[in-house]
Amino acid sequence: MNLLTRCLSVLLTVGVAGSAQAQAPARSTAGAAPKDLTGLAVATFAGGCFWSHEETFEEVRGVREAVSGYAGGTTKNPSYEEVGSGQTGHAESVQVYYDPKVVTYAQLLDVFLLGAHNPTELNRQGPDTGPEYRSVAFYRTPQEKQLIEAAIRRVNASKRYSAPIVTQVTAFTGFWPAEKYHQGYYRLHPTQGYIDHVSRPKVEHFRQLFPQLLKDEKLPM
Repeated sequence: MNLLTRCLSVLLTVGVAGSAQAQAPARSTAGAAPKDLTGLAVATFAGGCFWSHEETFEEVRGVREAVSGYAGGTTKNPSYEEVGSGQTGHAESVQVYYDPKVVTYAQLLDVFLLGAHNPTELNRQGPDTGPEYRSVAFYRTPQEKQLIEAAIRRVNASKRYSAPIVTQVTAFTGFWPAEKYHQGYYRLHPTQGYIDHVSRPKVEHFRQLFPQLLKDEKLPM
């Protein structure tokens, strides 16, 4: 799906969000970090459309909040259209606020590499193509970099994928939350075509692969 097609699908469904909201659980915030960060750690990943990525990490036990946004580029506070042009250097990303006493960074890496997207696709994810859909694991410390590189080596050695992982291992430099209408998009628009045909299979794949990491509350199918 190209940028124009996806943007049109967003515009068509934003206007009917009210009916979908009644069918899905509300989010605690709208694209913002939790007000109380006490005891929380932060991780940032990019791997294609952030709608399914955000939902995937929201369902992980120990994750307080997952926020869709943009990272890895140079433009400050970019818009969705600017990122989609490929000129800002940003990738659609998700910033994850989590309790490291409940879920570890290594477990989040497993979710990212095995359950959230296909890390062997270069500058694309399924129907979405372009550098804004590239796979990136952003590290904040030397230890996180080591964990990312070790996880990639382990998954490559397991032959889980038929091709080698192309995920970039990149130092974190900043994150810009996406526009409000992107936040919680998966839950707000469960019957939207892209969600139904592209996002939902990814989320269901994660659920099947990591049932032990799911939160206890019932989640939308």
